[in-house]
Amino acid sequence: MAMIIMSDGTVRIWCATTGTQIGDPLHGHDDSVWPVAFSPDGTRIVSGSDDRTVRIWDATTGTQIGDPLHGHDDYVQSVAFSHDGTRIVSGSRDRTVRIWDATTGTQIGDSLPGHDDYVQSIAVSPDGTRIVFGSNDSTEKVWNYINTPHNNYFLPLMSKSKPFQSLYILLLLYVQLC
Repeated sequence: MAMIIMSDGTVRIWCATTGTQIGDPLHGHDDSVWPVAFSPDGTRIVSGSDDRTVRIWDATTGTQIGDPLHGHDDYVQSVAFSHDGTRIVSGSRDRTVRIWDATTGTQIGDSLPGHDDYVQSIAVSPDGTRIVFGSNDSTEKVWNYINTPHNNYFLPLMSKSKPFQSLYILLLLYVQLC
């Protein structure tokens, strides 16, 4: 399957083999939809929009799951699921990254700040302990997830500027996890 983002506020799912649309468009956003991602098990879709919301969809029925996730103060530019599907990470033109519980839709902790321009891309490490995000300010940042019995929080692990490239940081992240 493939997804196409639309300026009409919908998400459309297409068969990558035949090029035909699967089901009806997913309606709910009030403005252009840019970032989309499938959950690791393929049962859910997450989308972000210029309407400043993140939405979760049932990939089979096309129905929205729960209420929109509110918290960003500007366009949502990037979204990703954690590799176990329990968390959603979103980045915005408001220069923040937010982490959401993928089941309840509640925001986990405070937003992760630190960029001088909008957050353009996000990836979550396979073990869920790190988030890497890149910004239009030409920097990439890696945050380390700390899970203790009483707190869940993130600490900055690494920050690099040009000419440090996103591919290099992802390779470095992979090597550190092995």
